[in-house]
Amino acid sequence: MSAAQARSVAALLGVRRSKAHPADAFALAAAVAKGLSVDAVDRLCAAMAPADPSLRYRIVPKATLARRQRTRRLSSDESERLARLARIWAFAVEVWGSEAAARQFLAKPHPLLAGRVPRDFAAETEIGAREVENLIGGLKYGTAV
Repeated sequence: MSAAQARSVAALLGVRRSKAHPADAFALAAAVAKGLSVDAVDRLCAAMAPADPSLRYRIVPKATLARRQRTRRLSSDESERLARLARIWAFAVEVWGSEAAARQFLAKPHPLLAGRVPRDFAAETEIGAREVENLIGGLKYGTAV
């Protein structure tokens, strides 16, 4: 992840900057390990899929999210899933140059993902996220997508 992507992901997820720890990949990794704020789920979903209220439950199951609302903190596994999607989102916005175009790409089934929806495939596993990144990277670097 580039430094610019790390800053973008950190800002989206609400990872705060400090003089000692700027919002970079290391600060982001530390925040994910500690557990991100529950509010980060809403920020990412509002950016990535404002018309799909069910996305938040693919990140954190509904009953679990309700419990997390009380503690205000996600587990490290849930934070990892959220950061994974934020990373995909930041990369897609960088490549497409607009949130609307990135949102459209991530929401439509893609034939190179066996007809899977990129954001859903990326939410399921790290392997799925890497395949989506490879697909986006193919566009960035000029291969067929």
